[in-house]
This record gives sequence, structure tokens and C-alpha cells, in this order.
Amino acid sequence: MTRADAALAKANELLARFGLFDGHNDLPFVIRRQTDGDVKAYGLDRVHQEGDTDIPRLREGKVTAQVFAAFVPTSVPDPARFTLEQIAIGLDIEVIHGDVFLPARKASDFARARRAGKIASVISVESGVGLGNSLSPLRVWHAAGVRILTLCHNETLDWVDSATDAPRHDGLTDFGRAVIAECNRLGIMVDLAHASPKAQHAALDAAKAPLLWSHSNAFALCDHPRNVPDDVLDRVKANGGLVMATFVPNFISRPSHRWMTPLQTHGKTRPGLDIDAAVTAKAKTDGPWPRGSISELCDHIEYIVGRTGLAHIGIGSDFYGGPNPPDLNDASRFPHLVAELIRRGWSDGAIGKIASGNILRVWRAVERRAAELAATEAPGAARVTAEPLGRPRRKPAGA
Repeated sequence: MTRADAALAKANELLARFGLFDGHNDLPFVIRRQTDGDVKAYGLDRVHQEGDTDIPRLREGKVTAQVFAAFVPTSVPDPARFTLEQIAIGLDIEVIHGDVFLPARKASDFARARRAGKIASVISVESGVGLGNSLSPLRVWHAAGVRILTLCHNETLDWVDSATDAPRHDGLTDFGRAVIAECNRLGIMVDLAHASPKAQHAALDAAKAPLLWSHSNAFALCDHPRNVPDDVLDRVKANGGLVMATFVPNFISRPSHRWMTPLQTHGKTRPGLDIDAAVTAKAKTDGPWPRGSISELCDHIEYIVGRTGLAHIGIGSDFYGGPNPPDLNDASRFPHLVAELIRRGWSDGAIGKIASGNILRVWRAVERRAAELAATEAPGAARVTAEPLGRPRRKPAGA
């Protein structure tokens, strides 16, 4: 057996022991785009060569818990309805494929799913635009099963600045802080993956529970605005939070980010641009898009660990049906990532932490804090005046 084969065999063994918790996957949006949200018609039980996520490849990838993101484009005409429809797709996945997925509404459901031989299904909302600038929907989302809220997506909202848009609030408004407080009270994990650095600092100042960066890498290694800068990483340990390293090429590879920069504004696809056609045309003149590698991702992982400590790293693939690094092209590839960490000398215990131990620690801490806060604090009722939003767009490459 070669060294590479031995490392992969060890990776599969360790993931069978610890389980793999993937912190972000946009499958509900992929299903919406392809079958208008019809989970049964999509056929998750067969391999989708045109995509990256299905039941056979989740099983091959040793995934034991999967966060299904209810992604909401900022500019849809009715974001409140859109959010509920996206959550419903996640719920449909759990019902239609109930033989595979176990609804996970608390951290202990991870172990329950493993005992049942199932994949724990965790529902997140990606972008708080559907709140309609009111706290009340958070209680409804929580009752529906949502356990993670990504504050915004690629656009600045009325109350939080996005990392990939012009800032309007110096980070976070009072209403934004109220959103975090209400999430803390309910037991919804707050995700800063798309928030601006100033918003991240403001959230760290305000939070009463650990925070997530569910799909981000290290800005120092790849200066995409979606990655986490050092001054934020240096506060993660004190907060008890977690940065979940992601597979998006532009967040892994500086050459990838540089290659895509002419097609983007603020680090996101330029409005009105047909990104697939633009990438094809650019490849003809500039050569293929360099989409990063497992080795480069492991550099990010080890850098983040160096700044935060081993207890504050996880994995959040951000599979969304778009281009991925060639050696991380679908959900079957998690063991290959772990194998590279093993070849770099990571211990069994360290693998257990990044695979699932750290995110479960955060989730349990958020639950404990929620129990304390719920005993003393009333539900939040704040709201702000909304501003008109524009037209919907598909989720761009590198989202």
C-alpha cells in the first residue's frame, strides 16, 4: 500500500469513528433551480454528475451531519416568502428521504443520527433579508427547525454590512445587534461568513454565545473579502467560536481570486454578467481558471489553527452546484481532505476536532446559553424601516 493509500484508508477509518459535520451546503437552492423545489423529482438517491451533492456521494464522503442552507438572494421580490420556501425544501429532504436523513434540532441529534445509521440534517438560513427588518420571524424560523442564521449574503442589508458590498452602517446597527441577541436567546447559531470585518468585530462585541464563520478561509493567504482577516481570527478563541474552512476556489487560491477579479465587483460577480460565458471566454485568452487544491486548503486550515487554536476549526464545503477545486469536486471527497491532514502529521484527536468535535462543542455552548437567556429575557420585538430591494439573481460562482 502506498503512503497516499494508507492515509486515505486512515481518513476513512477516522471519519467512521468521529463522523463528518459539513457546515454549509446550498443543495436546497440547487433543487429549487433545477426542479422548482420538487425534492422527489430531483432524485437525491441517484448520483448527479452535473452537481456535487447527492445521497450516494454524501455516504461515500462519510458525511454524518449536513447543514442544508436556505439561501435567499438579497434581491428577490418577496424575501420572507422565499425564505420559508427554502426552509420547506430542507424539510422536504428530511421527509422524502427519511430513511437517510434525521432532522437535527439539537447537538445531541448528531449522536442519535449516527446510532441510527443516518445523516443528521441541520437547516440554516443564509441571509437575514427575509426577516423584513423584524425580529419576530426568527421565532418562526426556529420553530420550523432553523439552527443557524448567516446574517447577510453578498449584499449589505438595512442593518448589517456585507463583506462584498459597499458598507452603510460601520458594520452593524442596533437592530443588527438585536438580531444577534434574539438568536442567542433562541439558540440559533449566528454565522458571520458573509459579514464585513467591521460587522464581525461588532458581532464579537455583542454576542453572548460562540459565533460561526460557516464557510470562510484566511484572508492572509487569499485576500478575497469573504475571508477572515487576522484581527478577527485573533478574537475567535476568546469568543469560543469556529471558522469552517471552505472549498470555494476564490477563497482558497490567490491565483484563482486574481483570475476572477476582472469579472467581479467587491468580490462578487458583476451585476448582469453571464458568469459561465465570461469564464469560458476568459479561459480562451488567459488560460484555464486555476481553481485551487486540497493542499492549498490545508494551508488555510493550518494557518487558522495557528491563529485560533485547534478547538476553533471546522469544515464548511459550500457546495452549491458550481465549479470546485478539481480534487474537491463533490461530497465524496471529504476523506481526501482528511488524508492530506494526516499526511501533514495531524493526530487522530485533531482530526476528530475538525471533523465534528468542534462544531458540536459550539452548538452545545449555544444551547446552554440559550437556556440561560430564555429564563430571564422576553422575546425580541424590534424592527426597522425597510428599504426597497431590486430584482432577483441566481447565486453566482464563488458565492
